[in-house]
Amino acid sequence: MSRPPPPSRLPLPTRDGVGASCVALSAGPWPTITDFLVQRFPAVSRADWLARMGAGDVVDEHGVPVTEARRYQSPLRVYYYRALDAETPVPFDEVILFQDAHLLVVDKPHFLPVTPSGKYLQQSLLVRLKRRLGIEALVPIHRIDRETAGLVLFSVQAATRGAYQQLFAERAVTKHYEAVVAWREGLALPAVHRSRLVDDEECFLRMREVPGEANSETRLQLVEARGDRARLRLSPVTGRRHQLRVQCAALGVPIVNDQIYPRLLPPGSDDHARPLQLLAKSLAFTDPLSGDARRFESPRNLPTLAPVPSSP
Repeated sequence: MSRPPPPSRLPLPTRDGVGASCVALSAGPWPTITDFLVQRFPAVSRADWLARMGAGDVVDEHGVPVTEARRYQSPLRVYYYRALDAETPVPFDEVILFQDAHLLVVDKPHFLPVTPSGKYLQQSLLVRLKRRLGIEALVPIHRIDRETAGLVLFSVQAATRGAYQQLFAERAVTKHYEAVVAWREGLALPAVHRSRLVDDEECFLRMREVPGEANSETRLQLVEARGDRARLRLSPVTGRRHQLRVQCAALGVPIVNDQIYPRLLPPGSDDHARPLQLLAKSLAFTDPLSGDARRFESPRNLPTLAPVPSSP
């Protein structure tokens, strides 16, 4: 199957900051496209799909409307607008730190995902920025976890996107994070931690360390320690999913308020008063277009550590 068209030529335009979703029709036994959609997305009823079709919100890759009785056809792409009945607002704002014709640098708050996922659509950084700036071609060059705050880089135009993506592919971006972790006296951390991270087959939300050749690397520096808390400077060399969270937990210093490591909390455990104590603090690289040295730093700070009470 051919590649999907670029955003500028998608059959459905961006609506209220949200681009159309796409699903590929592979070979299968479905009599109609509607039958496929109902089975593929069980959370969306047939009546809802028919309502979307009636509004012209479901089309194929050529812009031809999909109707209830249209026969199933493979290979083909179908585009549609995703919808959520009720979306809980994330009560924190992003901050734009830098923007030019090619690059956008944003400081993301805790609890806000970078891109739409799960129960988050309008309440995602990408959609907020598209609505705010009106830039349909906006695409994140890298991502950080929903629970993590800090710097995220976006590409403003497709023509130069690859040059910035290549920086991350070649590990030519210096990244520093700050974390507040659980601590106990006498702990000693390695200067560099290398491990093999794989998907946890028992829980799709998690990663885990396993024996074998390392595929992740993080540099660690103890900044301060007070009582049962410590502040670390973490510099990931690689960019595996949940890398810092998994490795800190494996080293016996889990990040404070982590809802996934070392123990997975039930869904809906978000507490806006207790954000994950992890911050993507700074990014530095040589701009591939201008050759200029670029360095960006989040103005956010994690809470200071409480001093240990003195003995009477």
